[in-house]
Amino acid sequence: MAHYKATDSKREQFRRYLERGGVMDRLTAALVDLYEQPEKPTSAIVYLKQQLGLAGEETEETLALQQELAELRDQCDHLVAENMELRARLQGYEPAPEP
Repeated sequence: MAHYKATDSKREQFRRYLERGGVMDRLTAALVDLYEQPEKPTSAIVYLKQQLGLAGEETEETLALQQELAELRDQCDHLVAENMELRARLQGYEPAPEP
């Protein structure tokens, strides 16, 4: 029976710790907000991360990937334009097809 009380005491201490830190209030608010959403998000975990401000951890990596994507799109556009120019020049060297 003493073991049960020790475990219960640890749980109670942990619960008070979470309450003092405001964790319980933030989690409760985020869960209530999720519950009240008319259309549930596809990923509850992603939604909760956004509500708790954890989604910002990916921002640096996301910005780097967005920058890389923009550079690659610019490079692709340049290569497409160059390809069109070279095809047009090549047409000037090829004889016209005979009817």
